[in-house]
Amino acid sequence: DAQVGSVTPLDPSTVASEVHYGRRSGKYTHVKTGTSTVYNQLYPFKGLLNYTSGIIHHVKLEGIKPGSTYYYICGDSSLSAMSEEFVFKAPPPPSTDSYPYKIAVVGDLGLTGNSTSTIDHLIGNKPSLVLMVGDLSYANQYLTTGGKAAPCFSCSFPDAPIRETYQPRWDAWGRFMETLTRRVPMMVIEGNHEIEPQLGNATFLSYQARFAVPSSESGSNSSFYYSFNAGGVHFIMLGAYVDYNVTGSQFAWLQKHLSEVDRKVTPWLVAAWHPPWYNSYSSHYQEFECMRQEMEELLYQNGVDIVFSGHVHAYERMNRVYNYTLDPCGPVFITVGDGGNIEGIDIDHADDPGKCPSPRDNVPEFGGVCHINFSTGYAEGKFCWDKQPEWSAFRESSFGHGILEVKNATYALWTWHRNQDVYKDRGQGDRIYIVRQPEICMKNVNNSSAGEEGTSPQFHNQQW
Repeated sequence: DAQVGSVTPLDPSTVASEVHYGRRSGKYTHVKTGTSTVYNQLYPFKGLLNYTSGIIHHVKLEGIKPGSTYYYICGDSSLSAMSEEFVFKAPPPPSTDSYPYKIAVVGDLGLTGNSTSTIDHLIGNKPSLVLMVGDLSYANQYLTTGGKAAPCFSCSFPDAPIRETYQPRWDAWGRFMETLTRRVPMMVIEGNHEIEPQLGNATFLSYQARFAVPSSESGSNSSFYYSFNAGGVHFIMLGAYVDYNVTGSQFAWLQKHLSEVDRKVTPWLVAAWHPPWYNSYSSHYQEFECMRQEMEELLYQNGVDIVFSGHVHAYERMNRVYNYTLDPCGPVFITVGDGGNIEGIDIDHADDPGKCPSPRDNVPEFGGVCHINFSTGYAEGKFCWDKQPEWSAFRESSFGHGILEVKNATYALWTWHRNQDVYKDRGQGDRIYIVRQPEICMKNVNNSSAGEEGTSPQFHNQQW
């Protein structure tokens, strides 16, 4: 078990990492072993408590047939310590004719009553894949003692010598999510609440220890950015809290990787990262403008269809946009940072009277500040619009989640489900068909049949 206070790390080698799996209940034709690890969260300050995790296991399953159902147990058979049987269905193979049934998208979840409502509602929509766009447990909104949670940590604990984090919150979050993740694949990307600084300026230790992603399989040398396929959809997961400059390794990987995506096999190209580039709320307004200026042109040139982000604790869907200008070939940017976190919902819009942030506000936790006044259009010369921007199609301050249903190579249905809609028959807060126009927008995009080598694991990790 995890320990808090005076800690002695457990020895990961004392427990094996095994998964036994097969296509019939109780008949396990495959056995795979993996790796195990522990991590520490250390604070060299009086009154702060250290933490060492329980043993965390990662097993990579191989020989999985796309679209098939598998039954599995996990544990250490030598200790007679095996779990009960679980079941999952692998995503379909990369193809223009096969797509995941439903892809759930949620961000900024946390562990609150609202989080429970979100996950209960999400499970009711029966997704076949979950995309988690950062800010998972909000363990860093607590003192290391597990004391009072704080929607604003620095406001409530101004004398804290470091942004503390109560790591048992991660353990509780994992148990909370097990109902979903034991049977539905979940892919994640890091948010600012996963930074969690500690002794020696170490960061992201919990995130990196707890989540395994197909970085090497997609040619990435970092767990902060990677890609994967799910049927005819290719996902690009980008890191906003590591170097994103055009001279950096992430940009070089992205540029090379996008040139290799075969749109004849995976026509849909979906990107995700935590902080939104397009955002009309006061909270986090233009916060990651530097990242947009570095990367947007590359994504646009390669015909990215949809971008998912979180960070802003509300829902907002944009019209197709590029460089703050309506563009039929620009991506549809969607913010779903309304999962239910402890910090509450964002309400104020930057275009509301008196709610425009100062250019000195909204400084990112990583990267520079590139706030700009708009150079064209209705808001020319201004830092904020004085009405809802034309690129903002729909926005609402409610907790919820989204569902993407890709129908074929041309059409995808996007629906946003507010938590309160669970009490309505087929209630939806937002609903729109997203339509690809490759004959117009992809004239210069790579459509070679060369394909991608090593970047299409349909079911890559089972974590427990």
